[in-house]
Amino acid sequence: MLRAFVNAFKIPDLRKKLLFTLGIIALYRIGGWIPIPGVELDILREATAGAEAGAIVGIINVFAGGALQQMAVFALGIMPYITASIIMQLLAVVIPKLEQLRREGEQGRKKITQYTRYATVGLAMLQSTALVTLARNGVAFGANVLPGAGTGTIILGVITLTAGTALIMWLGELITARGVGNGMSILIYVSIISQFPSQLQIVRVQNGDAWVAGVLIMGIALTLAVVFMELGQRRIPVQYARRQIGRRSYGGQSTYIPLKVNQSGVIPVIFASSLMFLPGLIAQVAGSETLARIAEQHLADASSPWFILVFAAMTIFFAYFYSAITFNPVEVADNMKRYGGFIPGIRPGRQTAEYLDKVLTRITLPGSVYLATVAVLPFVLLAVGNIGAFPLGGVSLLIMVGVGLQTSQQIQSQLMQRNYEGFLR
Repeated sequence: MLRAFVNAFKIPDLRKKLLFTLGIIALYRIGGWIPIPGVELDILREATAGAEAGAIVGIINVFAGGALQQMAVFALGIMPYITASIIMQLLAVVIPKLEQLRREGEQGRKKITQYTRYATVGLAMLQSTALVTLARNGVAFGANVLPGAGTGTIILGVITLTAGTALIMWLGELITARGVGNGMSILIYVSIISQFPSQLQIVRVQNGDAWVAGVLIMGIALTLAVVFMELGQRRIPVQYARRQIGRRSYGGQSTYIPLKVNQSGVIPVIFASSLMFLPGLIAQVAGSETLARIAEQHLADASSPWFILVFAAMTIFFAYFYSAITFNPVEVADNMKRYGGFIPGIRPGRQTAEYLDKVLTRITLPGSVYLATVAVLPFVLLAVGNIGAFPLGGVSLLIMVGVGLQTSQQIQSQLMQRNYEGFLR
């Protein structure tokens, strides 16, 4: 991976793309330190001093690169866009119009992307309103960081946070169009990496140097395991029959359908993380003391065995659920039959769909268990060693490895393309 980056800087076109990407990343990091209007920095620093990353503000602060704890312009990070993208993917299953747009190719994808942008702005406005309200009431940071803020200041803060999310979305699209890699993924990757030194320092202060060494060794081992699992796939052979059209012969080729072990990516962990906080929110809205007590005792404490078990079970469930949404065996079997393709030893049509569904179900089991294991590891360390800031675990590690592999593969493919061009000349 490092060799690919070094070689990329030797090619003027790729070097320009890499420098452009680094420039956008620098702008993104600057926006994570500029506070919104009305924030009292002294109160904010005192309230967040020594606080564990993610202890209060949760997974959103990780995706925002610590900007949420700074109450910065980019405090919401990329989470509204991620939520909007997931919602659009789910709606495409139940709304025929969106399903039709998805099948229309490039033009349909552009339309869905436009809808995703609108949904992102709407979600950002709702989340920014909630964040400003919680920050003013002292719930988010344990103190009122917006003292004396009137209606005008609150509205200005909501507009600033919403505009910050829209700007992040635009910066990510710029990286995708003119830089290297997927822009949104790159920004999330940078946000997570930026939190690594502070989280490691928290482990050192709270648990000592021995735990720091143990965390680093465990992080390296987990990274190797995640790389192995993320690259793992079941290749189903497909043979296309030879067809004679006029004087030309088509088909007769052999290929394969790659089914990844972790077909759903990091989405199940995000779903499970969101729903774990839902009972407490419902209890606050409904005013139920019984539900609030149950949520606080079993579903709010990350070191609780019930929290770990429920979180793991929900991750496994959503892994199967999302895999079923993203991969349709019946549609794949129909497309293969339409173009004269078949799996050796399997009849085209219904039997092919049943075979693909059986294979997908079997390989999703180890993939979902692996996903749940990585996801609950920080909570297990919190329960066993009282480590509340494990820097290489859960969603963070999955995203870092996934984005790193994706970006490295894209750079290597572009390097190979340049090498072929030079050879042909």
